[in-house]
Amino acid sequence: MDNLFADLTPPLEGERFDVLLRHKGLTIERIVSSPRIAHERYVQAQDEWVVLLQGQAVLDVDGREVALTSGDHLFLPAQTPHTVLQVSDGALWLAVHLHPTP
Repeated sequence: MDNLFADLTPPLEGERFDVLLRHKGLTIERIVSSPRIAHERYVQAQDEWVVLLQGQAVLDVDGREVALTSGDHLFLPAQTPHTVLQVSDGALWLAVHLHPTP
């Protein structure tokens, strides 16, 4: 057993990705963010559902700006380009990745 809220110290830069569960085509990860992030564009092969548990963030989702606050969640279908533009210090995310079956 573990706790989602244990060790929430954000990295000095970027984001820390902690895999909580990997099972068949499912991956669940916890993400802890620093406000100093590279604006990396993600285009993933898998569907992703993400919830912002703590903090605030602004994302570019396929050219549309989306502001999130604690409790907001978002479904990102596979191949949807998205970029984290801004995030509060210590923002806490839970991401669920649904990988296609081979």
